[in-house]
This record gives sequence, structure tokens and C-alpha cells, in this order.
Amino acid sequence: MLLAPRYFKETAGSYFLFGPRGTGKSTWLQQVHSDAGWIDLLDATSYRSYLAYPERLEEFAGIHRKSGVIVIDEIQRVPQLLPMVHKLIEQMPDLRFILTGSSARKLRQAGVDLLGGRAAMKKMHPFMAAELGDAFDLDKALKQGLVPLIWASSEPSERLRGYIGLYLEQEIRAEGLVRKLDNFTRALETLTFSQGNLLSVSAIARECEAKRGTVESYVQLLEDLLIADRIPVFSRRAKRALVAHSKFYFFDCGIYRSLRPAGPIDRPEELASQALEGLVYQHLRAWIDYRGSDARLHFWRTSTGSEVDFILYGSDCFAAIEVKNSAIVRNEDLRPLRAFREDYPESKALFLYRGRETLLREGIVCMPVERFLRNLTPAGELLPVAAKE
Repeated sequence: MLLAPRYFKETAGSYFLFGPRGTGKSTWLQQVHSDAGWIDLLDATSYRSYLAYPERLEEFAGIHRKSGVIVIDEIQRVPQLLPMVHKLIEQMPDLRFILTGSSARKLRQAGVDLLGGRAAMKKMHPFMAAELGDAFDLDKALKQGLVPLIWASSEPSERLRGYIGLYLEQEIRAEGLVRKLDNFTRALETLTFSQGNLLSVSAIARECEAKRGTVESYVQLLEDLLIADRIPVFSRRAKRALVAHSKFYFFDCGIYRSLRPAGPIDRPEELASQALEGLVYQHLRAWIDYRGSDARLHFWRTSTGSEVDFILYGSDCFAAIEVKNSAIVRNEDLRPLRAFREDYPESKALFLYRGRETLLREGIVCMPVERFLRNLTPAGELLPVAAKE
């Protein structure tokens, strides 16, 4: 049973459905395609069977052809199946294949062409606030995130602690993706301090006493496993000197909070601020993908330190968004947005904060972040009407 209606919309033909574990891919497909032929590659028997003889897929397809849909769950575990899928798509045009995955790493490493463009690429994200409706609680979301597996749990703290452990055991250790798991775990913890900040691989390597190339491979692994991502600086038609590093985010703020070490010298407001920025980040990612927008997510930071958290640039939007974990709007908080709009007068600006009132200052809409998240839907506009005047 689905916890909440999802904004995800599938395509008409065959497609890949990628997303981190626990985001509801299988649950959604079981609800929508209850009669589909189903191959679960997390099941040990199925895994061994198809790993040894990928040709068995042809027999399976023959039996389940009338259902019209075959789902292969966690396709990255047996990438050898993809040539067979490719063949069957051409031989049986009336049969759709839906291939889910929590990583594209093994698919790329195997030299697979991902079906040569014959299957679309789709993504499933953690819940959006609007999907949960009245059940959405901002403080709860900031603490435990919005991964459906965790949100629905009666013991979310336990689930959070075990979430990354599941990846470490089932994805990283089992597949031999890193040589020393303890070194990777140490780097993973250090990377939490880069949440919402510029990512300096060299600095992290020094902190972990590891080679730069090793840490870079760890970051790439996190991206491949869909656990984290980097966003680039917005540099189109740049009028000022900009930084070169990308910013780093975990895919869910609850996962970030579960990994981030906290002690006597760690300020709670710093943790809360990075979690809030991460929560907005994951909503913007979902909005872009579910909307089918060509917009790209960036940030903007000058070499002198003036920074805007998020820049969305595409054919349907050009927006600058700043996020502050503050109950008031100070003039100095709006300075980076004003500077960006001086350079890009075509852009719209939005300031998100923890207050209660929606304000308009110098053409910049200042909106409570909870109101923004609750109202953000793929069918709706990114910015409120007042922001576009």
C-alpha cells in the first residue's frame, strides 16, 4: 500500500527507474503494475539463476508476455541481462520492460549502452512535502528526512542508523567496491562537513590521511550509488570572478543528519541550517525530474564570498534561491540575491526563511520555507506569482 500518492509519472515505453534504496520504486510499481512479471534480483535464488544463465529471461518473457509489463528489480546486480532485454524489446514491441536500480555503476563499468536509447531514464526521489499533504511536518522532516522507508517506520532513528549500513554491506562490501571499508567510512563521515558547502577533495584527503585520488573515487562512488551529488557553480555570461569547486549534498537531509558526528563543539544551529538547505535541495531535484524540465541546478559564489544557494536555469525557469534557518529577514541576508540580479536581471529571486510572513522586498519574495515546500508541485510554478511581477 502506498503511503502517499507520488508525483512520479512513468513513460509509455520501456524505461529505467533509478533511485536510492527505500525511495519507493518497488512499492509504486507493485501498486501500479500488480499483474506484471516480476524478477527480484535481490532474491538470492533469482540472482544466481539469471547471473548463470541470462538467456532464461527469454523464457520468462514468453510466459509473461500477455501481462504487457516485465519488471526487473535492481538490474545493476546482473548487467548481463541488458543485452537480452535489448533483444526482447526489438522482438516483442508489445512488451514493456521496467528496470529499477539503485546504482548505475556496474552498468557503466560493464560497458553496457543502457539499451541504446530504447529505454527512457526516470528517477524516484524521497517524498516531497506536497505528496504528504497534512502529514508533512517540517521539524520531523529535518530530523529523519523524507525517505519513505524511514518516514513510515515506527522506529525511524533505528532505520536511519541502519540505512547506510545496508549500503555498506550489500553494495560496497559485497561488490568489493572499495579496498578498505574503514577508510571509506572515515571519509564518508568527513564528507558530512561538506554538506551544502564547497567540496575540496584535497582538504578531505588531508583530513583522512588518504590520497586525493582515493577520496575522489569515494565521492564518485557515492554519486554512482545515488547517495550524494555535486552541483556546479553557475558561470554563464559571468561578470565576476567565481569559485571553481562544486557544492556537495547528500540526497536526503535525514541521511545527512544520521551520518554527521555531533559533539560538544558542534553547534546545533549549524546542523539545522545544513539540514534545511539540504531539504530544499532534494525538493528542487525532485521538482526538476518529476516535471520533466530541462532546468539544471547550480549555485553561485564569487571569489569574494558572495553566495546564492541555488540557481535553476532552463527554458522554463531562471531563478535564484537563498535559504536561511532564521526567523527574520535581514537586509544583509538579501545582499547576495541582489548582487546576482544585478548581473542577471532576467532572473527571479526567492528568499526562504523560518518566519511566518511572506514579504516582498526590492523585488525579492521572502517566503516561509515550510509554505514553499508544501506548495511545491511538479505541475505548479517554482516561484509564487508575486515573485514574477
